[in-house]
Amino acid sequence: MSASPERRSELLATAAEVFAAQGYNATTVRQIADAAGMLAGSLYYHFDSKESMVDEILSAFLGELWAGYDAVLAAGLGPRETIEALVTESFREIDRHRPAVAIYQKEAMHLSVQPRFGYLADSQKKFERAWLGTLERGADAGVFRADLDLRLTYRFIRDTVWVAASWYRPGGLHTPEEIARQYLSMVLDGIAVQS
Repeated sequence: MSASPERRSELLATAAEVFAAQGYNATTVRQIADAAGMLAGSLYYHFDSKESMVDEILSAFLGELWAGYDAVLAAGLGPRETIEALVTESFREIDRHRPAVAIYQKEAMHLSVQPRFGYLADSQKKFERAWLGTLERGADAGVFRADLDLRLTYRFIRDTVWVAASWYRPGGLHTPEEIARQYLSMVLDGIAVQS
């Protein structure tokens, strides 16, 4: 007899919060069970290990992220519009999966060396190709400045977007779309008044 999909989702959401707060290695199954209000042994009824839990959390997040990104990349937008859409989709994913984003940021590097988590390294390479490729396309088209180090630009954009998971809280003062608009205005148009 298996658990209902709703119960599994609730347990994964709880596990994600605990992993995000404490880190994967420091988190025990007992701590996750305590946070879920159940006995540690009962958690094994739903998942065979904490590794399985973090795997489901990260693969679900990346699956949804890539569904959104792939739709943006297939839309045939210009380089600036593609960057705008990727940034907006990123903030939407932070809104939907904030704990998973935090786990990914903290744990992806050391988890990706394990065969089970090889998809993390693959996703990172695909992510870089999507973003850096769009920046290169924009520089070639004269949409983005040719004097910029595009790899450095990519890293700044990537890191400044995703670090928002450390402070963003769903249901806060601003929607993900509003945050994306403000962010894009600063990055693409600057913060200084143009004379």
